[in-house]
Amino acid sequence: MTVLRMSDAARLLGVSDDTVRRWAEAGRLATTEDAAGRKVVDGVDLARFLDEQRETAVSLETGPIVGQSARNRFTGIVTRVTKDVVMAQVELACGPFRVVSLMSSEAADELGLEPGVLAVASVKSTNVVVEVPAQ
Repeated sequence: MTVLRMSDAARLLGVSDDTVRRWAEAGRLATTEDAAGRKVVDGVDLARFLDEQRETAVSLETGPIVGQSARNRFTGIVTRVTKDVVMAQVELACGPFRVVSLMSSEAADELGLEPGVLAVASVKSTNVVVEVPAQ
């Protein structure tokens, strides 16, 4: 069973330690105590909380998408655009995550991508590597 310290849960949620503590105090996020008496969050409870948050999140998109096969969508802010004559590398900060896209320079220009622009990274991949860190 995976248990996470409050600071680790905060990092995974992309919020401050204080926010996690407030959620725990309000009963929104279940906690227990470890052997040292510190409050910890069970990994299963954190996963459930993340699913609930995602289901009730308000979308920041400006218009509805009427159909799409990709299921992994990350709303974020463009932090860097590196272009040459043909290709562009676009980096987004999506919560605590960095998402990088390679596209044509023409596409980046047409989308108006530059630092500070709100964008949605839509990811569809047949190859996703899942890793489990040592505990």
